[in-house]
Amino acid sequence: MLSLNVFPSSSSIPFTKPNHHFSINAPHTLKPNLLNRFHHESHLKKTNLSLTPTSQIHRSTTKLASFNGFFSYPFEFSPFSPKPRNQILKAVSDEGEVSPPSTTPKPKNLKKLALVFGFWYFQNIVFNIYNKKVLNIFSFPWLLASFQLFVGSIWMLVLWSLKLQPCPKISKPFIFALLGPALFHTIGHISACVSFSKVAVSFTHVIKSAEPVFSVIFSSVLGDRYPIQVWLSILPIVLGCSLAAVTEVSFNIQGLWCALISNVGFVLRNIYSKKSLQNFKEVDGLNLYGWITILSFLYLFPVAIFVEGSQWIPGYYKAIEAIGKPSILYVWVLVSGVFYHLYNQSSYQALDEISPLTFSVGNTMKRVVVIVSSVLVFRNPVRPLNGLGSAIAILGTFLYSQATAAKKAKKIEGEKSS
Repeated sequence: MLSLNVFPSSSSIPFTKPNHHFSINAPHTLKPNLLNRFHHESHLKKTNLSLTPTSQIHRSTTKLASFNGFFSYPFEFSPFSPKPRNQILKAVSDEGEVSPPSTTPKPKNLKKLALVFGFWYFQNIVFNIYNKKVLNIFSFPWLLASFQLFVGSIWMLVLWSLKLQPCPKISKPFIFALLGPALFHTIGHISACVSFSKVAVSFTHVIKSAEPVFSVIFSSVLGDRYPIQVWLSILPIVLGCSLAAVTEVSFNIQGLWCALISNVGFVLRNIYSKKSLQNFKEVDGLNLYGWITILSFLYLFPVAIFVEGSQWIPGYYKAIEAIGKPSILYVWVLVSGVFYHLYNQSSYQALDEISPLTFSVGNTMKRVVVIVSSVLVFRNPVRPLNGLGSAIAILGTFLYSQATAAKKAKKIEGEKSS
């Protein structure tokens, strides 16, 4: 980012109100406003400063900084705004339950809000569709999940090497602190990918909407207290997910368990990160997510080779035979990897641009949009009771987001009053 030191720190320039009282020796032909301008320009020359208007400097600085910010944050509208460290792993992947930080919302117009949600939803829909397309013909979720983390790792390394994103200083304590969150992130990601390979996308997302249940239970065991409204809000989530599971046409026990394990992985990632990353607040969210992606890839790929590596080559030839053109498979795999990273990155932009309550509502609606889109694209049969169960579970997630937002608002008011 370009920074201009326009005014020296050792001196300041006084801007005085024009004075219309002049010395008796002042020439009659010199007008008062010209006399003030003469004194002002003389003072500027002594300080060796250019007379270029500061508005022009600001415009040129903004243009250049925005150019750099476009590459670091492809869909970000405010590249200057730093992402607080406490946003990380709450927005690392909205496969996990998102609990945004309590910040003062900025005033936003409807057009900008529509763009924020539009990019976020679009990238999520594209990822889910092409991820499922690949798994339908090349059912090796461990390899696909590893590739998606690999794409994210390369993306971040390019940003750092080209200095489009400031590279954080790495130390051994920082890497050790990341090992736990990265492990749980890996478990959450691969479990979700295996679930996608076994059942319909819509069913996986319905089960993953139950993540608040695990969040409340694990956090309560560790000492957090929740009001009765939060506990009541998780009841429709449990009821809706149970009804959806019982009536699901594509039901598969492995797909169900993997979706539940994914919930546990992301909840433990969120909880563990609060404790292990408290001493590294100087690292912004995007950089922290980048390093977690790299470590997750290093965790996952060796295990992927062990689990299904011997089947990759025969499976590749079967996929090519089924699809006809190898280039189509390559494009699908690449799109799933790129959009997996982009939709996670866009969650940071959404957190920065909108209020926590709006984000919670938007995240709930995102699941609705993804579920409906996947049903339309893949034409999955949906029974009436299955649709009802999905709707109840999504409603419970919405109620949970409202209850937790109210709890945080009361907590903030209590801190201010004290």
